Amino acid sequence: MKRKFMILPLLASALLLTSCVAKKQYVDLQGNYNNLQTDYKALQASMDELRGNFHDAEVKLAESRTQVKSLEERLAEARKLNEQQRATYAELQKSLDSSISQNTQGNINISKLVDEINASNRYIKQLVEAKTKSDSLNLVLTNNLTRSLSRDELQEVDVKVLKGVVYISLADNMLYKSGSYEINDRAGQTLSKIAKIISDYKEYEVLVEGNTDNVPISRPNIRNNWDLSALRASSVVQALQNQYSVDPKRLSAAGRGEYNPIATNDTELGKQRNRRTQIIITPKLDQFLELIDQAPKEDQ
Repeated sequence: MKRKFMILPLLASALLLTSCVAKKQYVDLQGNYNNLQTDYKALQASMDELRGNFHDAEVKLAESRTQVKSLEERLAEARKLNEQQRATYAELQKSLDSSISQNTQGNINISKLVDEINASNRYIKQLVEAKTKSDSLNLVLTNNLTRSLSRDELQEVDVKVLKGVVYISLADNMLYKSGSYEINDRAGQTLSKIAKIISDYKEYEVLVEGNTDNVPISRPNIRNNWDLSALRASSVVQALQNQYSVDPKRLSAAGRGEYNPIATNDTELGKQRNRRTQIIITPKLDQFLELIDQAPKEDQ
């Protein structure tokens, strides 16, 4: 019995000890739990912060990608613009080279043109001087001739200067027998005065030109007005040569028939004016040809 009573206290002690140990373990577990809760909250906060940082990073990444795309587009545009500028520069360089070449050629052409203009000016000056000289000689020739003719002769002799040429027009009734090409005696004195003037101006050529009206003619050895006008011109040329010693190298004879009228053939007065012989005095042809030879020549 005594042993039984001793066991009971031991059991009570064991239970009490067991109860203390369980409580301590509980307290420890509670502490651990609280620590875990704290760690979890901290971890949760970290996770939230990481999520926030990750979201910000994603936003920044998207922004960066947008900026990169924009920069790539701008770079592509810049490269395209650079290529265009290079092409433009190449065209400008080509145009500049061409302009320089053309300018050089243009300077050559301008210089050449100036030389041609100067040559032309010299040629024109020569012609003006020649024309001035010719006009002066023609004026003197005309004045000398008209002063040498009598008042009656001036009624039948017309002296004009046209375009540098002296025209002495003689009426046919003063020179020839009616319907003939033979020179009459009355014409001798007038022809002698004209011959003297011609002889004084040796640098001039002399053309004697016969003209008729339109009235047909038919005589032995004269077929028509062509023949009559040519024969009359030839008679004057031979008279100047044979009777008044004019150099025959300076003389020419021509007939124009009825085809060079100066008045109408419908009236007697008009026909009378058309029946004429002209002595045409001009500067020698070779003098003008010499001037032409000296003219500036165009490049072929």
